[in-house]
Parts: sequence; structure tokens; C-alpha cells
Amino acid sequence: MMLVTSQAELTSTNDALQTLKKDFPTLFQKLMHVVNLTRALQFNYQYMGCLIMDEDAEHYTPSFVYGSVLRLYKKEVQKLRDDENFDRINKFLSHHKKIGYAKISLLILGHSPETLVGPSSIK
Repeated sequence: MMLVTSQAELTSTNDALQTLKKDFPTLFQKLMHVVNLTRALQFNYQYMGCLIMDEDAEHYTPSFVYGSVLRLYKKEVQKLRDDENFDRINKFLSHHKKIGYAKISLLILGHSPETLVGPSSIK
């Protein structure tokens, strides 16, 4: 997926992330856990985002992974979805969806908005 984002969009998204982190630290840690797990397993961030947002993830589902690993990953995503404050994540991702799940994930991992400006094709 090719996305072009401005620094203003990324800065706004990063500011909203920092607010989420401050206001809901446990929820943010669960989100960070899922992002780190996605990165460690080398899964597509779009796959992660689709699972979190209950969207069709079929096109992004990894095909090189044992079913048991996918089930374990989905259980970890479900722990995030089961959080009592999950609606905050849902609203955040819906509002900033234009940025893309990959760039949002990189912001969560600590990348600065300046490093993510412009076109990208991060999976």
C-alpha cells in the first residue's frame, strides 16, 4: 500500500499517541506489545491493523507461518481488543487511518514523525 503523509499529519498522530500513552498507560503497553510482536514475527502491519479493527485481513494473512503461530498471535491481539478501554484504540486508529497502520506502528515504536514523512510502502 503506497501512502503519502505530511509531517503535520504525522505530528498530530504522534501527539494523539502520546496523549493515549499518558491517559491509558496499560492500554498503550498492550498496543505496544502487539506492535512489537508483529515486528518480531515479521508480519505485515496492515494484517495487525485489520485484526485490531476487525477488518478483513485475508489479503494480508501471512502464508509462511504455522497455524499455531497465527492462533497465538490472534490471541495476543484479542487481549488488546478485550481491554475495557479498547474503544480508545478503535477511535484513535479510525481517526488516523489515513496515515496507515505501518506508520502508526513505527510511531508507537518511537520513530519521530520527521523520519516518516513522504511516500512509503511499509508492510
